[in-house]
Amino acid sequence: MKKKNLPAIIAGVLVSIAGLICTILVRAAAISETATGTDKMFFALSLIAILVGLVLLAVGLMPERKHTDTRTLTMAAMFAALCYIGFAYLRIDIPVGSEKTAFHLGNVFCVLGALFLGGLWGGMAGAIGLTFADLTSSYVTSAPKTFLLKLCIGLIAGLVAHKVFHISQSKENRKVSLPVATILSTTAGMAFNVVADPLVGYFYKMYILGVPQNAASMWAKMGAVTTLVNAVVAVVVSTILYLALRPALQRSSLMPKV
Repeated sequence: MKKKNLPAIIAGVLVSIAGLICTILVRAAAISETATGTDKMFFALSLIAILVGLVLLAVGLMPERKHTDTRTLTMAAMFAALCYIGFAYLRIDIPVGSEKTAFHLGNVFCVLGALFLGGLWGGMAGAIGLTFADLTSSYVTSAPKTFLLKLCIGLIAGLVAHKVFHISQSKENRKVSLPVATILSTTAGMAFNVVADPLVGYFYKMYILGVPQNAASMWAKMGAVTTLVNAVVAVVVSTILYLALRPALQRSSLMPKV
């Protein structure tokens, strides 16, 4: 039996427990009508801590992997930064009652990261970059939901791309053409988001943030529209970028090993 990563397991349990305790302590203040930006920030960070702890726990329970090389870490950081830029600066806000949704390009780089780096690192890049974008904008309370969903987008897109279609392998070892595999992989990740984002957002706002049902339902309906548009843009743009950048990275020996 392969060894488990005990430090990651212990860290995951401790971080999750700490996040849960903090969430319970600050929730009442964060969802009250007099909540300040600081209250909302602490609440969001507490929920994110729970999710980070669960990720560490999951990684610790998985069989130990080979060490990640510097190239992969560097590219993951780059994609996290691109995800941040894609939301923070390439965004059109759409007011929905007292809340907002947005058209943005952040998902493009989340999916692109999964294509180049695999599901785990691509998903983490998207989760970290877009979560920071939420935390540094008026979308603070959406940050925990963002962390979860963007991680899942990357995991799904990366799983389909590298475990089903093996896009990182040579042409002879692939059963379908690279363009088709890329489109199907990006579509899988974004199809998940089209369904999950409004659905998770509805229950998150109603049961975690205490938003009235009518308001949560209105947000979910409008959010479904923007999510669908964002998904179509992400599939098209990320596919074009991947097919254009892949040969250049291969020629310069910068293509990450997945």
